[in-house]
Amino acid sequence: MPTDLKSFGLTEMLRCSVALRHAASGAGSMEDAAKRICRYLYAEFGAMSTAAGASGRMGGGDCALVRLYKTHPYSGLDPSLRRFADKALGATKAKPEMRCLTLLGSAGDEPGWNDRTTSRGHRAIPLPSPRIVEQAPMVAQLIRQFGLDLADVVSPSPEFVREMAGRSYGVFHVENAAGSPFIPAQDFVERYGIRSVIGFGGSLRSGDIFATLMFARVEISPDVAERFRTIALDVKSALFNFEEDQVFSTGSR
Repeated sequence: MPTDLKSFGLTEMLRCSVALRHAASGAGSMEDAAKRICRYLYAEFGAMSTAAGASGRMGGGDCALVRLYKTHPYSGLDPSLRRFADKALGATKAKPEMRCLTLLGSAGDEPGWNDRTTSRGHRAIPLPSPRIVEQAPMVAQLIRQFGLDLADVVSPSPEFVREMAGRSYGVFHVENAAGSPFIPAQDFVERYGIRSVIGFGGSLRSGDIFATLMFARVEISPDVAERFRTIALDVKSALFNFEEDQVFSTGSR
């Protein structure tokens, strides 16, 4: 039975934690695990909400869209993702070590939201410098709410990688998405009745970070958002043991 996201309590958190680990077990790549995680979370928070019921949109649940991203070096992206990042950079030339916030998994109301390769604007978001990251307010705020400096995410040092090993898991929370400067896509917010946005994530062995984003049709309180700090640990457990050559599924490359 789907869980009511607005009243996500301790019991629901524990049940979600176990089920999420089970959903991701046996994945052959980080991308495969990310797909399974997004599909599970989208299905789990599919309880009918007042806003969704009134809209009559496909899905009609508490959560309209779930996405999972990982920062990844430009040199490790396939040619199609490098072209995508190049287009976003414009006149700026990409360096091999430049990190890109790369979409690994997606699940949502629209058919095109269920395959990362059909994303129009978010397949690989380049992070060439802290100054340019500042121009993407949601990404910049997510990094800050995770308790990280933009410079460390853009160019992780060996010291940063060691330090992150002992850090807790971060939560990004926008309680009121409508009109928020941290959610620039206000047309998306209005069209799909998005009330709150929550993100949760942490670091991987490489020093790259991962972040799961959930766009909800119900208002998520700070207390509920905080419980996803524990779910971030479960996501990390599902992604952590993959090597760098196991990030992308063979078929998707």
